[in-house]
Amino acid sequence: MTQQPEAADAENRRPRTLLIACGALARELLDLIQREGWDHMELTCLPAKWHNTPDKIPEAVRAKIREGRRHFDRIYVMYADCGTGGVLDRVLEDEGVERLPGPHCYATYLGQRAFAEMAEADPTAFYLTDFLVRHFDRLVIESLGIDRHPELIPMYFGNYSKMVYLAQSEDPALQAKARAAAERLGLAYVYRFAGYGELESFLKRGA
Repeated sequence: MTQQPEAADAENRRPRTLLIACGALARELLDLIQREGWDHMELTCLPAKWHNTPDKIPEAVRAKIREGRRHFDRIYVMYADCGTGGVLDRVLEDEGVERLPGPHCYATYLGQRAFAEMAEADPTAFYLTDFLVRHFDRLVIESLGIDRHPELIPMYFGNYSKMVYLAQSEDPALQAKARAAAERLGLAYVYRFAGYGELESFLKRGA
């Protein structure tokens, strides 16, 4: 029996997939979607600034999941634990949805084992990603009041010895900005290219 075109199309169609993500990952996720031709994937983001109030994340993710089920075949949550203390995992267990592995995006980008080894070797490092470098003044300097009270720097950063930039892109302008941020805080500067790391491998596994 010859298969009808409509049935063949339905069989070959990749499942419509919703990615519920932190806004801090939006640029990288959109780049991966475009680069890999994953036109069956759609991205929706929650505010990156919620990392300062992580208690908002779990129930907002739940709401996105339940809304997304009406329109998508699969849903992935592009958050690590991100300071929710396991509450996000309990929500995802209830909803039957998988998230990125690990505690935070630094480990996602560098890889869980590599980041754990780095953090154990030097617990005095302060980490940046491309997103944090781009928005360093707003998310660090202004949010902590350092722009108005630079004397606060030792209180916030006195226990750090270095700033480690875990870069997603090889961008000289971002590298210069990260170096300047380290100098402003009186920290040694370390650059390490991480790429998209487990963010990319996680999506490729489910693509």
